[in-house]
Amino acid sequence: MTGWWREAPGGISVTVKVHPRARRPGLRGVVPGAHGPLLSIAVTAPPADGAANRAVCDALAAALDVAPSAVSVLNGAGNREKHLLVRGDPAALGARLGAL
Repeated sequence: MTGWWREAPGGISVTVKVHPRARRPGLRGVVPGAHGPLLSIAVTAPPADGAANRAVCDALAAALDVAPSAVSVLNGAGNREKHLLVRGDPAALGARLGAL
């Protein structure tokens, strides 16, 4: 465990900070948060009608080389700080996160 991700039943849980309507999308590294470190992800989608949530799930899925359907929002759907669930082998996913 690194503070911003941990093993969860069926995969891993990743704590992220979303930057909607960004000019340049992508993973921005780990940043400090009020409750610990967060993986910062910028998306071009607006925070309306779940567009930013879908975009951040897609961005993390692409970074981890998993299907977009393997990533979902566990909690924080209406906030910039969210917990995402990535379904799959925790050891393999953890290794991919460590390589980011």
